[in-house]
Amino acid sequence: MDKIDDIARRRKEVHAELQSLGSKVYDAFLHMEAAAYADGALSTKMKELIAVGISVKADCESCMQWHIDRAARAGATMHEVLEAVEVGIEMGGGPATVSARFALEVMGRVFPG
Repeated sequence: MDKIDDIARRRKEVHAELQSLGSKVYDAFLHMEAAAYADGALSTKMKELIAVGISVKADCESCMQWHIDRAARAGATMHEVLEAVEVGIEMGGGPATVSARFALEVMGRVFPG
């Protein structure tokens, strides 16, 4: 199992554990997440692309894996995701280019070939 698969697997495990424990805070977070990414003035796809750029800037590998996948599921193309990654690079300057390397690995998995 590689790093990207491990991140996704671990997220699912912790998600299930928090739900089984009846975490009210986690439940509230899930409701907030659903509201934040629902179509509104901005489409879900656009919001996920914004989250991709923020994830690169924040150097959050789990966030990059999640939001790149979600952006693709919302209809984003590889080039749209790449532009979101590029915005994250610009917002983070040099250090964000290191995070962008991981985002590119995830993109290779989500958009093979």
